[in-house]
Amino acid sequence: MKKFLSHIDQTVLSMAGLRLFSGLLEITAAIIMLSLNDVKKAIVVNSMLAIVGPLIFISTMMIGLISMANEVSLSKMIFIAIGVGFILFGIYK
Repeated sequence: MKKFLSHIDQTVLSMAGLRLFSGLLEITAAIIMLSLNDVKKAIVVNSMLAIVGPLIFISTMMIGLISMANEVSLSKMIFIAIGVGFILFGIYK
């Protein structure tokens, strides 16, 4: 396993690790909702996930963008940031 992970880029490993963590939170929340068996409590659990999801998205994007900062021009970075902003705007509007 250690040999396998040594061939993976550290940035990609960090991004994938955050996504795995997010997935684990989603599965855990689903199990909690099933165990609570109450719609009101399930909505509270779901609202907590609504906060965590965008934070994971932003964190993952920032890790990738910081890693690419030397390879991508400033104008392209601005367009990527605007695109991320539009995605977040679309989620919350």
